[in-house]
Amino acid sequence: MRYPLAFALPLLLAACGGGTTVGGTPSGVANPTPVAAPARGSLLASATAVPVALSASVRVATVQPAEMAAFLEAAQSGTTAISGPPQCAVSIYRVHYNTIGGAGEATDASAAVMVPSGTGSSCSNSRPVLLYAHGTSLQKSYDMADIANNTESRLAAAIFAAQGFIVVAPNYAGYGGSSLGYHPYLDRDQQSADMIDALRAARAAFPAIGARDSGKLMVTGYSQGGYVALATQRAMQGGGEFAVTAAAGMSGPYALARFGDQLFGGAPRDGATVVVPLLINAGQHAGAGLYRNPAEIYEAQYAGGIVDLVPGTLGSSELVSQGKLPATALFASDSMPQASGYGQYFGAGNLVRSDYRAGYLADMAAHPCSQDARAPLSCAPAQALRSWLVRNDLRSYAPNVPLLLCGGDGDPTVPYFNTSDSAAYFRARGAAVTELNIDSSMDGLNDFFRLPKLGFATAKAALRAASGGDAVASSYHAGLVAPFCMAATRDWFQSVLAR
Repeated sequence: MRYPLAFALPLLLAACGGGTTVGGTPSGVANPTPVAAPARGSLLASATAVPVALSASVRVATVQPAEMAAFLEAAQSGTTAISGPPQCAVSIYRVHYNTIGGAGEATDASAAVMVPSGTGSSCSNSRPVLLYAHGTSLQKSYDMADIANNTESRLAAAIFAAQGFIVVAPNYAGYGGSSLGYHPYLDRDQQSADMIDALRAARAAFPAIGARDSGKLMVTGYSQGGYVALATQRAMQGGGEFAVTAAAGMSGPYALARFGDQLFGGAPRDGATVVVPLLINAGQHAGAGLYRNPAEIYEAQYAGGIVDLVPGTLGSSELVSQGKLPATALFASDSMPQASGYGQYFGAGNLVRSDYRAGYLADMAAHPCSQDARAPLSCAPAQALRSWLVRNDLRSYAPNVPLLLCGGDGDPTVPYFNTSDSAAYFRARGAAVTELNIDSSMDGLNDFFRLPKLGFATAKAALRAASGGDAVASSYHAGLVAPFCMAATRDWFQSVLAR
């Protein structure tokens, strides 16, 4: 079986974003006349068709199934073995809409809308809508409408849109042409509001672009997007505007409080020197009061330029070479404790001050969280960052729709406990949860997920044989798990729709 090597949701791609969007009265303006904020989810302009470049000389408005298959294989050999042969033609549009930032300030964002068409039963008539949340990127230019250059978007088109789902894929505030000067990373309230606003805007555009909504709504996403998908389903079930049919989270950091405690406790994960600034920046913009001055948290060499640093435009090598972020050294070499096997995250030129880490650890000891699987957030941290993480931890509600949680238990980026702990918590609250460890063996021939499990095992073995164990570790989260969890999610959604 062929396998994908190029699917990577970059954790270290860019930085040095623009200025922060700040509310308030502009200087020099006396007693301005109040202006009503635009309606959330309203379109800023008509939906725009996005032609797909099949080659240097061929651009098409609608990609036919055979063209899609050739396009996918040219981009990454073996993709259609995972996605299945395209069944539908796909047209792509971009919508630009009003939403809010982390402080509730009015801003804008964009989203891709992928519309299937064709004569087959899975392509014609009204179709289910799939609201898709993307993974972490440090490129402000990240655009889910650009399937020629965005691997995650291309997979969403292949696995979902070309199989009959109308895909709505927000770029999030701070990305894809948004005027917001920062990104509200893993801010539960803002990210779910952004997703909801994108869906509102897409629905307003549906009649003009030929999208016929069946009324069935699926919500999913990968990595950061897995978290955002569950946060969105949580927000939707609290009101009467949306009727979610099913939801799926893939490799998301749902157990955010435990994730942070493990990281500061001595076991950081891949991308930690980026994830920590993203989290802190989001909390600060949302009014969580994580610092009075960035130098309280970050070492002096980084503190002056850390605010709104990511996402931006610089590549990872430029970030490191220009001294804006360390490659892996989150903590000082003598900062304790250090879990065995995590030495690369401790060293010279570290990002986070040792006294700040000591304060976090002291709060962990005084106010332990995740002690009871049925009530993991029955704690009251006094440390500001821990309090922000507990507030945004998704082990705080009971999903009222069928839920799939997919991940791999060897993930070096987002630990699998996020999946297993959350599944256990949701089950204890009475939710209908299916947990899929894509890295587990098949449970007999009747295992519903036998094909994606077998595909994942084959891909992992082939990569190890070709490039060694280090290549498997570096590709595991985005390159290996992602496409197979996406395919498993698609199949599971189809089974839910068939009930």
